[in-house]
Order: sequence, then C-alpha cells, then structure tokens
Amino acid sequence: MLIFRLFFVSSIVLLNACASSPEPTADIGAPVAPEKVVAVPKPKPAKKASGAINPDVMFMLMTAELAGQRGRYDIALEGYLEAAKRVKDSRFAERAAMIAMYLKDAGKTKEATALWLSQDKNSEAAHKVAALSALTLGDKKAAVGHIEDLLRLDPAGFEKTVIELFSMLPKEDKGVFAYGVMNEVSDKHPENATVYFVKALLAMQANNVARAELDIDKALQLQPAWDKALTFKAQVAMVSGNIDKAILDLRAAVAKFPNDNKIKKLLAQLLIKAKDYKQSAEVYRQIVKADANDFESQFALALVYIQLGDDDNAENELTGLLKQSRWQDQARYYLGRLEEKHGNNQDALDWYSKVGDSSVAFDAGVSSALLLSKDKQFASAMEKLKSLAERYPNQKIRLLLTKAEVLNQQKQYQQAYTMLSEALVELPDNKDLLYSRALMADRLEKIDSAEADFKKILAKSPDSPDVLNALGYTLVEKTKRYAEAEQYLLHALKLSPNEAVILDSYGWLQFKKGNLPSALDYLQRAYDKQKESEIVAHLAEVLWILGKKDEAKKLFKEAFKQDPNDEYLLEFKRRVLDKDS
Repeated sequence: MLIFRLFFVSSIVLLNACASSPEPTADIGAPVAPEKVVAVPKPKPAKKASGAINPDVMFMLMTAELAGQRGRYDIALEGYLEAAKRVKDSRFAERAAMIAMYLKDAGKTKEATALWLSQDKNSEAAHKVAALSALTLGDKKAAVGHIEDLLRLDPAGFEKTVIELFSMLPKEDKGVFAYGVMNEVSDKHPENATVYFVKALLAMQANNVARAELDIDKALQLQPAWDKALTFKAQVAMVSGNIDKAILDLRAAVAKFPNDNKIKKLLAQLLIKAKDYKQSAEVYRQIVKADANDFESQFALALVYIQLGDDDNAENELTGLLKQSRWQDQARYYLGRLEEKHGNNQDALDWYSKVGDSSVAFDAGVSSALLLSKDKQFASAMEKLKSLAERYPNQKIRLLLTKAEVLNQQKQYQQAYTMLSEALVELPDNKDLLYSRALMADRLEKIDSAEADFKKILAKSPDSPDVLNALGYTLVEKTKRYAEAEQYLLHALKLSPNEAVILDSYGWLQFKKGNLPSALDYLQRAYDKQKESEIVAHLAEVLWILGKKDEAKKLFKEAFKQDPNDEYLLEFKRRVLDKDS
C-alpha cells in the first residue's frame, strides 16, 4: 500500500531533519491512508527538534518503518506513538493518529490526537481527526469542543469541513446524535448562520423535515441574502410535498439573485414537476439567453417545447444541438420522436439509425422496433429486438414488454400473455409485467385475470393513477359494474385531474351510464388535451348520439386521414357511420 511504501523515505528525511538540518525540512505531508479517512490539509512543517535525536527514538522510528513495510501496522502505530511521546514534534503524533484511524482503533486515535494537539493546538487537521474520533466514540462533549475549534480556526471552510466529517460516520450515527452535537454548537454560537444551515442538512438526512424547515429559516434570518440557503429551503419544501411553496421560495430567490442560473434551473425543474411547462420554458429561455453555451438547458428547453406541443421550436433547439458532439445523439433521438409524431415514419427511422453508442442508444433501438411493428414490418421488428437483447442483456424486462407490444400489434394476444406469464414466474411482483399481462388478458376477454393483476399492483401501489384508470376502464368496457369502476376512476382523477386518458375513461363511464352532458364535457376536455384516436372515437360517438352528426363526422374524418388503419376509428366507422349510410 502506498502509505507504507512511503514510510521509509519520509522517515529518513524526518530523522535527518531532527538530527542535523539547520532548517525545518520541506513539508513531508501526512501519509495518505489506503482508504479515505478524513480530508485534512497538509500539515505545516514541524519545528526543528532541539539537539540530536535520541538513539532510542531513532530505533523506534526505524522499527515503525520496517513494520509498516511488512504490513504490521499495529507495531508501526506503537513505534510512532512512543516516539511522539518522547520528541516534541507533532508530525510523529500525526502519523500515529493517521495509522490508528486506518486501523479503526478509536482508543489509539484519541490518544495520538490528544498528543498531537498538545504539541500543535491550532492544527486544523488535528481537530478534524479529533472531532471524527469523538463522533465515532459517541463522545458528545469532545465532539462539540473540536467542532467549535474548527469553526474558530476556519469559519469560511466550516460548512464543508463538518459536512465531510458527518458523511464519514456510519449511517446509524448520522441522525439524532449528529444533530444533537450541532444543536449544542448552535446554542453556543446562535449568531452563526452556517451552523444552522448544517443543522438543517442533518435534519433532512434524518428525514425530519419540520426540524429542517425551522433551522433553514433561522439561517436565513441571520443571513437573508444567502443563495444556497434559499435554494435549500425550496428543496425542503419540495421534499415535504409542498411544490407550490417550493416554487414560491425559488421565485423569491431568483428575484434576489437574478443572475444565478443554478437557482433558475432548479425553478425550471420544479415547474416541470408541477406540469407548468409554459412557465418552465420561459425560465429556460432566460437561462439560454444569458448563456448561449449552456447546452444542457437548451436540451431541457427542447423537451419542454415537446411537452407543450410546440414542435417547431423544439425542432429548432434540437437542430442547433446537432452541432455539439456531447448532445448529438440526444438531439437525433428526439428529432426522430418528432418525425414519428408527425407520421413521417421513414424519417424517424433514419434519425434513430444515426444514434450512436450513447445513453439513448437503447431507447432509439426500442423506438425503431415499435415503429417497424406499427408499419407491419413485424419480422424486422423482432430481429431488431433480438439484436438489442444481445447488446443489452440487463434490459431484459424492457425488451420483454416491447416484444409483448409487438405481439399485441400483430393481435397475437395469447402468445404475449403466455410469454408474460412465464416471466412472472421468475418475477411475480414486477409491476410492469403484471400491468402488461393485464392488458393482454383484457384483449383475450380474461377479465378475472386482468382484474387480479391490476389489483395485485394496487395492493402495493394504491395511488397509481395509470393502474386505477386501467382497472376502471376495463370494468366500464367489459362489465356493468359501473359503481365500482367509478370509485377507481374518481381516485385516478383526484391524483391526476388533467390527464387526458383518465378524463376520457371517466367521460366514457358517464356515457355508459347515460349521462350524456357530463360525458361530452369530460370527453371534450380529454380531446382538447390529446387528440388520440380512441378519445376521438368516444367523443364522436357521444356527439352522434346527441344529434351533432356533422360535428362527429368532421372530427372522425380529420383523425381518419391521419391514421386510416386505427382499430378504434375503424370500429366507430363500422358500428356508427356505416349503419347511417
């Protein structure tokens, strides 16, 4: 190990310095442990020892060096510790402390560090090691004292230092005890904002959001214009589930620090989480305008434009990123997605094929397979999935689900159902496999099986809007258990009130129940958000029943022109339009 290979050379230099050098040696540095114990600054050169070194001490140091080379670190520790007691040179004690920490000998670490501090009371490195030793031993009083010394010696670097110290504690020691130590420090230094900030960080690590909120508020009372604290306050609000408050906090931070793009990025991300894509786009535009080389934000802006349905602006941003090697593949992939959305399947496949070996390569391959399947090129789609399976063996589940979808498009529902059932023998609780099998069961009219799979997912994830919606819609379509279906759909609506497919399901339920005005309201809202073919078919049928036949025909023709092979539109045509002709 490097630390002990260096012992011999450094010891000879040290011995020569102590015995005869007229000046202190160059900084020999603390030995670097094979694993990081604590980040300490290089120690200052030790003061020259008075007179020649005692032969007994020299023997101890040589013994320690040889023991270290042979892996007998316990003997090396004793040698340096004994030498430190006999010679007033803090570097011996420092070496002993570092070896003791490597050996995880808390008692010897404490002894060596105490000796080190007795010889150099203002050593930051010594106080760091002593603080970590006290924290590890659960010695609250000593830990508080050494942390106070670190605050006194380096107030500017205090935050980084103590966070580093606490990060090295075992996970179980980072909660109540660590917070209690900092609480005593704050009692003694109530004017120090950094202390309260660290307390807030520790409170969050212990999942005590209420405590974190109080501490970060106290930090901001003492230092109102602290950007890091303002940002953390918003993060605390976000963790507590109060997204609106987090956004307000970040807007306040942006107002105070209008040129801080880090805060703006966090605000934009929170706005996305709140599904306020319009405001998020505005924030990202400000960021990109301020820094034309912030390609990460440019890419994020393109994705937000896609969410807004602003495909032209999305395409412009993505096309600009094609010039940047770091972002080329992401741009190619999403340009392919846009072409696919517009029905330009070959152009989409061309973009997907240009994606190199990057983070989106697998997604591009899956998208290609699904698009080939949509174009009835089923053999090519399966060959693509086979190639992906060879390249990405860790993506087994995703590939199974994609293969199931390809089989679904071929109407090979039983084959897909069997394949998913076999996979569920190995992974019986996998939510994605259960969900996909439930959809296949629905196709096969195995309603009991579909219902059982949906309910198995809900037993562990009762607030999954997609599953609630799927189960509710299955009951609407395949049974007359409308009251039960309504419970699931209302729960889904409460969780995702603006989701088009859930609005569609609830509107279709109202149609089945004969509540036509309510059905029209929900289905129109669903259509306004997403002009998907099944929603079109449902809305057109309600309009037809309400006597608005011209409006229904117009709606159908627009959708049918885009996708003349869609099963939902064809079914509406067969059941409704053809009978009227």
